[in-house]
Amino acid sequence: MIGISIISVIVLLGVLIFFHEFGHFLAARMSGVGVTKFSLGFGPKIIGKKIGMTEYVLSLIPLGGYVKLVGESETEKLSPEEEKISFSKQPVLKRIFIVFAGPLFNFLLAIIIFSAVYLYGVPALSSVVGEVQQESAAYEAGIKKGDKILSIDGKNINYWDDIRQVIAQSQGQQVKIIIERDEQKNEMLIQPKLSKTQNILGEEVEAYLIGISPSENFIIEKRNVWEATIIGLQKTWQFSKLTLVVFVKMIKGQVSPKNLGGPIFIAQAAGAVAKEGFIPFLFLMALLSVNLAIINLFPIPILDGGHIMFNLIELVRGKPMSLKWQGVFQQIGFVFLILLMIFVVMIDIDRMNLDFVNKVVKFFK
Repeated sequence: MIGISIISVIVLLGVLIFFHEFGHFLAARMSGVGVTKFSLGFGPKIIGKKIGMTEYVLSLIPLGGYVKLVGESETEKLSPEEEKISFSKQPVLKRIFIVFAGPLFNFLLAIIIFSAVYLYGVPALSSVVGEVQQESAAYEAGIKKGDKILSIDGKNINYWDDIRQVIAQSQGQQVKIIIERDEQKNEMLIQPKLSKTQNILGEEVEAYLIGISPSENFIIEKRNVWEATIIGLQKTWQFSKLTLVVFVKMIKGQVSPKNLGGPIFIAQAAGAVAKEGFIPFLFLMALLSVNLAIINLFPIPILDGGHIMFNLIELVRGKPMSLKWQGVFQQIGFVFLILLMIFVVMIDIDRMNLDFVNKVVKFFK
């Protein structure tokens, strides 16, 4: 299990980091900025090859990566030829484009993965009814366990998720449902009821429901290229919103910080998901790619979002923020990230419920 976890997390992080840094690299090259190094990983170099002015490196520690640009620092001494391809000498909007390209490519990776998965085919709940709640709209209309829902208001229903989407869109208006029972089709009119339910965060919310739950009948959901691409975009957007919502609720204290996961948790999750198969592993990769993109866009110095913030300030002021203040904010951002990393690693250790850790904690109480 440990071996699978290590290999899985190396592959997982390797792909995520490569796409992120390749975004920066490609945007820099498109903008005419020189790239001196493209490193996958940190620390000592394992292997490397120089092509043109760029050295492509695989480094020992697979927990990150970086693209080194010509003139990335304004204090860097450059020759007249190097100044022409210097990052710091580029217009503000070009610099923002280069910085933003990293997170953008992580969003792109998520879209590609989700699209490819649905193009290949994934297990999905069928539209066969499993249970019908007493006194619900479906119960009153005569829907029974084992009925297969074929369409709602003229919209074909192939999967269980299709039912939820159409009912939610009804806004309580009466809908016409066609079901299949004993190889015969029946038409029913159902009025969805506003009911209390729980969202993905476990919060109580109100939604229009008809009071049915799915059976355990799974089918393969396979889409064409166009449909798969649309789903890829939708899934990436949904998980982006969810990441931001969770983060905001965490700040407000409405969601426990224990939902955070650090490197240990990611390694465990990667190993566990890899054992389930290639498709679940790809789903995890897509989710983490969305998370990486969102987090990198936070306006924290050191992160891409912090660099974008500095450039936007320069765009508004007409001149860059002083190097002194940039340095101060960079140091604050660095300390914040270190503290955050320590915090999530402590959560990971607590989640593992290790006996010796529990004894140490008990000793100091």
